[in-house]
Amino acid sequence: MGDDSEWMKLPVDQKCEHKVWKARLSGYEEALKLFQRIEDEKSPEWGKYLGLIKKFVTDSNVVAQLKGLETALAFVMNAHIAGKTTGEVTSGVITKVFNQPKARAKELGLEICLMYIEIEKAEVVQDELLKGLENKNPKVVVACLEALRKALSEFGSKIVTLKPVVKVLPKQFESREKAVRDEAKLLAIEIFRWIRDALRPPLQGINSVQLKDLEEEWVKVPTAAPKQTRFLRSQQDLKAKFEQHQANKGDEVDGEEEEDTVVVVDPYELLEAVDILAKLPKDFYEKIEAKKWQERKETLEAVETLAKNPKLEAGDYGDLVRALKKVVGKDANVMLVTLAAKCLAGLASGLRKKFGTYATLVVSTILEKFKEKKPQVVQALQEAIDAIFLTTTLQNLSEDILGVMDNKNPSIKQQASLFLARAFRHCTQATLSKSVLKPFCAALLKQVNDSALEVRDAAFEALGTAMKVIGEKAVNPFLADLDKLKLDKIKECADKVELPGAKRGASGGDKKPAAKAPPPSEAPSKSSGPPKKTPAAAASKPSAGPSKKGKPATASGAKAKKGVEAKEIIETELAIEVCEQRAALVLPASCLEHLDSANWKERLASMEEFQKAVETMDKIEMPCQALVRMLAKKPGWKETNFQVMQMKLRVVAIIAQRGQFSKTSASVVLECLVDKVGDVKCGGNAKEGLTAIGESCSLPWTAEQLVSLAFSQKNPKNQSESLNWLANAMKEFGFAGINVKAFINNVKIALGATNPAVRISAIALLGVMYLYMGAPLRMFFEDEKPALLSQIDAEFEKMQGQSPPAAIRGTRKSGPEADGDDGDEPEEDAAGPPDIMDLLPRTDISDKINCDLVSKIGDKNWKIRKEGLDEAAAIISDAKFITANIGDLSLALKGRLNDSNKILVLQTLTMLQQLATAMGPGLKQHIKPLGIPIITVLGDSKANVRAAALATLQAWVEQTGMKDWLEGDDMSEELKRENPFLRQELLGWLAEKLPNMRTVPGDLMQCVPQLFACLEDRNGDVRKKAQDALPMFMMHLGFDKMTKAAGKLKPASKDQVSGMLEKARAVMPAKPAAPSKAGDGAGPRPQASGDDATDSKPEGKKIRGGGAAAKRGTLGKKPAAKGMKEEEDRSGPIFTLIPNAKEQRSKEEKQLKILKWNFTTPRDEYLDQLKAQMSTCFAKWLQDEIFHFDFQRHVKAIGVMMERLESESEATIGCLDLILKWFTLRFFDTNTTVLMKVLEYLKLLFAMLSAQGFHLSEYEASSFVPYLILKMGESKDGVRKDVRTILTLLCKVYPAAKVFPLLMDGTKSKNSKQRSECLEELGLLIEGNGLTVCQPTPAKCLKEIAVHIGDRDTSVRNAALNTVVAVYNVCGEQVYKLIGNLSEKEMSMLEERIKRSAKKTPAAAPAKQSAPERTQPPNSTATFLRKPAQEDPNKLKIMYRTYRIQARQNAQHNEPSHPSIPREFQLDLDMIETDQGRVGDLPDLVQHQLEELLEPIVMPEPKMRSVSPHYDELHNSTASTINFVISQVASGDINTSIQALAQIDEVLRQEDKAEVMSGHIDQFLIATFMQLRLTYNTHMADERLDKKDIFKLYSCIIGNMLSLFFMESLAREASMGVLKDLMHGLITLMLDGRVEDIEDGQQLIRSVNLLMVRVLERSDQTNILSALLVLLQDSLITTGGSPMFSELVMKCLWRMIRYLPESINSINLDRILLDVHNFMKVFPKDKLKQLKSDVPHRTLKTLLHTLCKLTGVKILDHLSMIENRNESELEAHLRRVVKHSGNLSGIKSDRGNEKSGPRTEDRMSKAKVSDILSEIFKKIGSKENTKEGLTELYEYKQQYSDADLEPFLRNTSQFFQSYVERGLRMIESEREGKGRIQTTAVIPQHGVDSGPLGGNNGEDLKPAMYYERLKILRQRKGLENHTKGLGGVGGVGGPEDEQQQQQRLPISSLLSPKPPVASSTDMLQSKLSQLKESRELYQQELSPHGHSPPRGRSASPSANLDDLKKRLERIKSNRQ
Repeated sequence: MGDDSEWMKLPVDQKCEHKVWKARLSGYEEALKLFQRIEDEKSPEWGKYLGLIKKFVTDSNVVAQLKGLETALAFVMNAHIAGKTTGEVTSGVITKVFNQPKARAKELGLEICLMYIEIEKAEVVQDELLKGLENKNPKVVVACLEALRKALSEFGSKIVTLKPVVKVLPKQFESREKAVRDEAKLLAIEIFRWIRDALRPPLQGINSVQLKDLEEEWVKVPTAAPKQTRFLRSQQDLKAKFEQHQANKGDEVDGEEEEDTVVVVDPYELLEAVDILAKLPKDFYEKIEAKKWQERKETLEAVETLAKNPKLEAGDYGDLVRALKKVVGKDANVMLVTLAAKCLAGLASGLRKKFGTYATLVVSTILEKFKEKKPQVVQALQEAIDAIFLTTTLQNLSEDILGVMDNKNPSIKQQASLFLARAFRHCTQATLSKSVLKPFCAALLKQVNDSALEVRDAAFEALGTAMKVIGEKAVNPFLADLDKLKLDKIKECADKVELPGAKRGASGGDKKPAAKAPPPSEAPSKSSGPPKKTPAAAASKPSAGPSKKGKPATASGAKAKKGVEAKEIIETELAIEVCEQRAALVLPASCLEHLDSANWKERLASMEEFQKAVETMDKIEMPCQALVRMLAKKPGWKETNFQVMQMKLRVVAIIAQRGQFSKTSASVVLECLVDKVGDVKCGGNAKEGLTAIGESCSLPWTAEQLVSLAFSQKNPKNQSESLNWLANAMKEFGFAGINVKAFINNVKIALGATNPAVRISAIALLGVMYLYMGAPLRMFFEDEKPALLSQIDAEFEKMQGQSPPAAIRGTRKSGPEADGDDGDEPEEDAAGPPDIMDLLPRTDISDKINCDLVSKIGDKNWKIRKEGLDEAAAIISDAKFITANIGDLSLALKGRLNDSNKILVLQTLTMLQQLATAMGPGLKQHIKPLGIPIITVLGDSKANVRAAALATLQAWVEQTGMKDWLEGDDMSEELKRENPFLRQELLGWLAEKLPNMRTVPGDLMQCVPQLFACLEDRNGDVRKKAQDALPMFMMHLGFDKMTKAAGKLKPASKDQVSGMLEKARAVMPAKPAAPSKAGDGAGPRPQASGDDATDSKPEGKKIRGGGAAAKRGTLGKKPAAKGMKEEEDRSGPIFTLIPNAKEQRSKEEKQLKILKWNFTTPRDEYLDQLKAQMSTCFAKWLQDEIFHFDFQRHVKAIGVMMERLESESEATIGCLDLILKWFTLRFFDTNTTVLMKVLEYLKLLFAMLSAQGFHLSEYEASSFVPYLILKMGESKDGVRKDVRTILTLLCKVYPAAKVFPLLMDGTKSKNSKQRSECLEELGLLIEGNGLTVCQPTPAKCLKEIAVHIGDRDTSVRNAALNTVVAVYNVCGEQVYKLIGNLSEKEMSMLEERIKRSAKKTPAAAPAKQSAPERTQPPNSTATFLRKPAQEDPNKLKIMYRTYRIQARQNAQHNEPSHPSIPREFQLDLDMIETDQGRVGDLPDLVQHQLEELLEPIVMPEPKMRSVSPHYDELHNSTASTINFVISQVASGDINTSIQALAQIDEVLRQEDKAEVMSGHIDQFLIATFMQLRLTYNTHMADERLDKKDIFKLYSCIIGNMLSLFFMESLAREASMGVLKDLMHGLITLMLDGRVEDIEDGQQLIRSVNLLMVRVLERSDQTNILSALLVLLQDSLITTGGSPMFSELVMKCLWRMIRYLPESINSINLDRILLDVHNFMKVFPKDKLKQLKSDVPHRTLKTLLHTLCKLTGVKILDHLSMIENRNESELEAHLRRVVKHSGNLSGIKSDRGNEKSGPRTEDRMSKAKVSDILSEIFKKIGSKENTKEGLTELYEYKQQYSDADLEPFLRNTSQFFQSYVERGLRMIESEREGKGRIQTTAVIPQHGVDSGPLGGNNGEDLKPAMYYERLKILRQRKGLENHTKGLGGVGGVGGPEDEQQQQQRLPISSLLSPKPPVASSTDMLQSKLSQLKESRELYQQELSPHGHSPPRGRSASPSANLDDLKKRLERIKSNRQ
């Protein structure tokens, strides 16, 4: 019992691993209860048990194990982190539970495995179960099989991957244990339920009896598709559907939907590949050439047997395929031809895509062999070519097919057409694009008219199949010339066609809904994955994808466009009489009468009427041909009057623009237009007419007519201008349909013209064509003369790098051809557009690639090989452009790529580059046989060979695009080669190319394992390239997929790769936006004016304001109609209000039916869930936009949402949760444009919600606010500002007490900006709402906030202090209890901050009182007292407020503060004169106060006592005014800051007045270094600001500082933290290189240097020494800082060390040693020595050594502030130093009283003394160092009092001598005047430091103060004519009291809001320059002797008052 009592006291987690089983059992029971009780899946409690769960399931005690299993199940079911234990726990269950005899244990183990699958860990569980099948214990194997069966039964084949299971299943049927075989049988039956017949082939090898049993059981399996009955956590939506389906007892609709979830398994994937190449007969290649057909038959039969294997291992089948091809093509024995065809079919079926490499080798041979008529041969050939087609694409085979379509043999033509029909059945709308179909249709149309019936029927069938696949509308443009009978025949064939799979039907009659349309277009034979991820991509092409299927809704835009567009208008030529009749119907009679008048004026008037009539005429009624023929009526186009002719041409343009203008009408006027195009007066109108005709009749037709007409006449001007117009028209219309061949011929004629203008125009036209065609254009002109060719090259050079302009005009009524070419191109990465390249004439060189040439290239002698290559290169060069058919040349070149002679390899690569240029896009079919071997060359050891291979790859990719290169496993196979050169070059190439691709084939995933292997390659270059490529792979494949792939690595590799994936995720680029197709060549150019222009571009521009509408207007009627249709589609509501939908979503999330919106980065399942939820309440088009991959679509969608916010506010609130969730996804985007738009919308949204009184629910806020808080850490100020605004608005619709905890979570971020921003917001919440906002408790919250006071980041520390001070202002001293224990340093920082804030806040009042106080009447006593602090938040209310907070408060409160003394008492005339708002009240107030002023003794006392007997009114006035002025120092406005600095300087430069600054020094210094920081970060970077203003500001700052630190009593008030920041700011300023660029920048830096010396001398020595030590520590920690910074800090420390002998008695050694101790903790001795420089170490040693010398052993008594002295390096170091120095410290300290003590250890020789003095006097004589020289001379004299300066002054001028004497006196008075400043307080303390008012002191002060003000007023208004010196000193002589009053005068400027600035600024600049020191010297000279009274002193106070009274009366009369 004693033992029991011991373990019973233990915590639960310790009980669970106790050695006593009872303790463990008890622990498991308690843990089970705990797990069931914890509601939060992310609770930290789960983490305690993370490492114990495996022990739960593997407990050695059976009873405890059973309970442990239950506990483990509860953990897996509820814990968020359970997934981390999957591998170890599952393994433990398999080995220690599945072998247990207890059924309950097995059940629990099985349930644990299934639960792991439910929490998304299916792969890990499945891997462990498959490993368990290898266990020797049959019980374990049976249990594993059962677990697999149950997992498959419940979760389905989507979750459980069947391929590895099927692979191991046959082995289980061979087990000796019957139980294993029976369980394997049950598993096979279950698998059969899911994949049906796909399971048969893998199990064909098992025992025949077992197979028979299986067959019998399979027959019994229900035919209904199985359904998933258990769901993953991410499939809660499916679970809900399933439950609903179960409730409805089998609804058919739901059944259909569930059908889609069944995975269709390809049996091929489940098979093991067979390597048949190794099994080929050894003499195969000999026997296949044997003369006896029997031998050939035997070897072919052997191959046929091998080829029957359903899956073949990849390898080099080139030789085998060529041998079979030879048999098919040349063997006379048809039996052997049949066998060879069957072998080819078997190879194609077994290799699938891998056979695509060889497809083009054999297709042409098979097609030509169709001349055989024997059915068995034809059937075998058909099977072979059909199988081959499935391994490649129709586009790759197009050359070969089109080559036999014109064959004379009808059988070949028939079979080619039938093959096309079969091939079309396997195509989809995406794969059978119009560019592919167009040439086939042209060839088939010829066969439709063939004489042979079978050929015609085959052609009809092929065309009908094409019509069925892509739709009638898409095919009709190609059938325009067919008569109706044939067209009907094609339609009849189309109706008969049955496409494979019911869901693949795509004809016009197909009734599938739009939702089912995308799958066919997304599942072409080549690709499956990527297109599914970008459904919007298909939607962006109106004529692609679902737009052809059953008129789905998504195609409405395209249908609208094509519906309004008419076919080309064809008119017959009308007789002149008919034209006259039609014209008479629409034109005035007078107009027709005077058209042929002899009087030109009548003709002109007639034309004007003609124009008016045409402009008002209806388009349909306008008889265009009749009108233009009327214009041709005599004199017609030979009109001699240019005005009439201009009108005629203008009318032609109007008719063409407004009417239905046909080519027939255009033919009437074109000749005239061409004839007038060169005319000086009429040329412009003629060009307008040509442009209008181009828009009506298409540019290609117009251009062709124009060029032929222009060059049929001899006028060079017309020819030149025609070409100029054409060049411009191409830019406006694009390059669609231009007949390049015809153009080139005419351009060549123009280039040969004798007139230079024609040649110049022709070259300019070529330049424009070059923009669209690129380099191939030049090849047409290589035969031109060199001089002309150089001109052409120069023009091309100009165009190099330019992209063609977007088309701004389009054909308004395009014909069927234009309609047919729109937007159906599959997505290609090819740079060269196919339609341009198709225009180029190409030569078929296959007949020149004969056997001799191929054998030459493969010869053993390298010289002969080289000859062969040269010949082949010459053939290609002569042909210029070649077809894709190059015979056996590809195989020959492939052999040369691995030639042992590197010269030949380089030559081959050069030739392949030449081949790429010559072949163009046809190169695609050679990628596999010839392109992939180029990649292999990248593994060559020679760099030049690799460089050549890369250049070749680039040339090929330019023609083919990247997509085909990535298909198949070729890339992964290349990366598998362990060649470091190959890997690094290939990865580098992929990293360059992948970012430019929009989509990639799914096969890219095969490269990922190799990529991961490269990340761990032993070669550093390979690793680096792999890391570079990682983000590019991730961009396309996604983070989740790559992480999943990494999960299969070994544990060590997995951790390393996972870390790299996280890093890559941060730098992953965004996918490129949808191409505008304006810069890719000629093909896409014209499309920019068609569908794409109106579909994508205007959408991008619309958000910028009306761009889309303008564009549609210029493009003509067809795009406009499409745009109108789109607008109609989008005019409906964007949100649908569904009652209680939001509440239902909230309920489902609480019940975990759907994923809770909680993630660190959004995963695909969250995205899918949000899409599904939005589908019911978002408009379809809006959903497409917001989930589009192009960010511009997002911006557009947000713009629409902003427009509809008010009109659809109710629906917006109904969908608010979904809207906010979508915005959280946008927070993870990197695009700033989208982010700013999101924030803009959110501001409007929350303002609307607040206005409507709406309140966010917990469900809505929890899914949005945490992600908004993340953006508080954004680097951009604009974003953070908007987020703060949104948070302010948020608190109006969501309780601040609930926002508070979320902000608290934000303070835990690693991002320092986010921490500081959250802390600031917490402070604002506390200020506005009191402590009740702190949830859960104020104490807990404030303890967490106080932790940040010790943060390393300054902004975080300041924000934390601000927040705590805000709490202090609310609850007072109670804050110390709430924040808990702080370190002494942190507590001192807090106390200082609270102390300073208290100076500005008279009493700590609860925050909640502040709001009412502001609304109290002005005469309220409390309000009067608090008014200065509360009305002006700009007074640095809390010290260390960052500049950002000030800027925010400035924006909110722009009103300047008013001193608490009423303005009338201030006698400030500037304020009175400029205040227009209170003019009416001014005279009475002034009159009243002036009369009272005449009785100065009686008046002030009652006024003061009326407020408070214990409150000094004047002190309040002065202090609050100083607060206000100091706050303005930190203003973002330079002028405001300068004015404030000038006012303060007026005070500081008068010693007797400067005392009013006492108590404000820290405040002033903080404001100053804030301004320094602001200037450094903002003003200096702002190019708009004048640098002179910045210099002026710096001058004022430094001048103020010099004045401040001149007075030691004030300087000593500066605290350590403030001095640290000040020194940081000054050093940063000195190191700022930008300052040197300012005029007088060097002088400014010298002034800063002087200021720093003064700060070091005058500040409190303890504070400044501590500040420097902390600053040095921070600078050494910051690795990114400048090393110069640390050096300057150390120089300051060395100077301070020099001062130590004088200041040692005043220094707090305990504090200094504590700082040194802290420094040595951060930088121990070893770490300090590791720094690059040893100076920090030497500095620290010197400091400690000096302190030891000066204090001796006593220094050890000053370690009291160090907590653990024994652990401190400092004490040990000090003891060593004291021990070595012995008793010398006293002697040293005596010696140390001299400033230059270190230099007095040796007696100086006379020569050395002379050198020193010479150096000093040189400094005095220089402009820059005069002050430093005087200081050194003074110190020298102090040290050597007997020094003789006479020899050095003897030869100098009298002026110089007096200058030196004055300078020395000044320094002496400066250093000796400290005591005088502190003791000579002659002037009464006018309320600055006085306590309660008493006696007569206050009464004596009043007149003096007002006299000062009156004096200043008189001076400013011209009533006194004397001037005041810069130092505030007047004339000579006078009593002391007048001197004091005069010195006190500048205080009035401090009390005035608008001080005189000019004189102060000038003074500060002169002080900074240090070139004119007369003011300072003069002050110092006068200070010992007393000051002189001012000139022109007024007689008496009464006189001053009378003068002032008169002045104010005058102001009063002027205003009346």
